[in-house]
Amino acid sequence: MNILDDMGDPNADTEWNDILRKKGILPPKEAPAEEEEDEQLHQPQSVVKTYESMTLEELEENEDEFNDEDELAMEMYRQKRLAEWKANQIKNAFGELNEISGQDYVQEVNKAGAGIWVVLHLYKPGIPLCTLINQHLSHLANKFPQTKFLKSVSITCIPNYPDRNLPTVFVYCEGEMKAQFIGPLVFGGMNLKCDELEWRLSESGAIKTDLEENPRKQIQDQLMTSIRCSAPNRRAGDEDSDED
Repeated sequence: MNILDDMGDPNADTEWNDILRKKGILPPKEAPAEEEEDEQLHQPQSVVKTYESMTLEELEENEDEFNDEDELAMEMYRQKRLAEWKANQIKNAFGELNEISGQDYVQEVNKAGAGIWVVLHLYKPGIPLCTLINQHLSHLANKFPQTKFLKSVSITCIPNYPDRNLPTVFVYCEGEMKAQFIGPLVFGGMNLKCDELEWRLSESGAIKTDLEENPRKQIQDQLMTSIRCSAPNRRAGDEDSDED
């Protein structure tokens, strides 16, 4: 009979089995699966696998835990996240219709910065269309925070600027005027809708609208249709009657 057949469970934790293991009769005792899992959990892991999910603040807090293998990759990732953060800050730097004076003009308009579009409204209190456009521009400033929207009382910005030119909207980019809208007729009077103004500004390049076509064109088409439908129909004999 084989001696192994008479010793019971070879993995049993008994003094006899320990003696047999020392003699080489039994193989070394196998470690339980749970102990192996615990050992794996306590093994140090490279931060490279997890740092991509960290914010800039978390990267700084955990910087001492990075090993040498992580340092270069972590620094590259930090620079990438920092560049993305700066770009996002610039992209959403505005969001409001702000008031400026003539002294602010050069700094706020001409020196707004590379790639920054500026929409400036010259207005005068007490002119209803100016008030309406300021309301529309406030909405658009919130909708397009990457564009700088400004307003200024006309004579404080440009001395002796005539009221007949109000409202006036200038569009600038990098100190160069890209478009100008001067006088009430250009805006269509008090019937001006916000999306119509949005379309006009998008045509100048100041904003990127999601409108698919000019809203004013729809109104014009509806107006022409209404005129055609309401026009009296002339009968074939009307011309003869006119000649008589």
